[in-house]
Amino acid sequence: MKGHLSPPPSSPSRVHASGTGPVFCARRAAGPHPHRAPAARAGRIIDSAFTHYFNPRYDPLALAVREATNAGIREAGIDVRLGDIGAAIQEVMESYEVELDGKVYPVKSIRNLNGHSIGQFQIHHGKSVPIVKTSEQTKMEEGELFAIETFGSTGKGVVHEDLECSHYMKNFDAGHVPLRMAKAKEMLGVIDKNFGTLAFCRRYLDRLGCKQYLLGLKNLCDVGLVNPCPPLVDVKGSYTAQFEHTILLRPTCKEVLSRGDDY
Repeated sequence: MKGHLSPPPSSPSRVHASGTGPVFCARRAAGPHPHRAPAARAGRIIDSAFTHYFNPRYDPLALAVREATNAGIREAGIDVRLGDIGAAIQEVMESYEVELDGKVYPVKSIRNLNGHSIGQFQIHHGKSVPIVKTSEQTKMEEGELFAIETFGSTGKGVVHEDLECSHYMKNFDAGHVPLRMAKAKEMLGVIDKNFGTLAFCRRYLDRLGCKQYLLGLKNLCDVGLVNPCPPLVDVKGSYTAQFEHTILLRPTCKEVLSRGDDY
């Protein structure tokens, strides 16, 4: 399991000591900050993630992905080609191996996942930051925000959608769509008020006291107002990890907006 999974409270799913799991955090800046450049002020989103696990045998996997993220941050900068960042990330990521139950697994960059630029109120903006070597010549530009996120796997290094969807996000580009279903109108109001264009999960709706909302939510997906984000998985039995930071490309430096004392 790579991500996009938040089982509802009624689910029998449990986090096991033998597994790993990414923890995502996306936060929207609420207002102007006196010590931030204009690009980091109101309406901007800080996107970050880390992987939590209970067994130290996964330390090499977590280290590989964390260091790959740091390599991407070091490589990033104004006028840097996105393909070059992907090459740097892959080189670090795939220099690691993990030994599990007597078998050695190479750590692979998950090649169909990427980092991304961040726009105002839009977490996935126009540019993608690959985590493998590509011929992409698009350059980073001054004033842009990017989520440098890397994903490593002991499996095939490719993910696909599977299992029941629990994550959703309002379609940033969707215009006005007339809704006939009362539950859909009610659900759209809840989304606009509480999440805007940030991703959310069904557990959040439960905490808000929403009842019998699945049909209305499905209708919003069917008409294109909301995008479903199903779980992403690699091959069964593999292990994955993710680390992510948001950077701002200022004129004279790059600032890691999500960096803290612990990560």
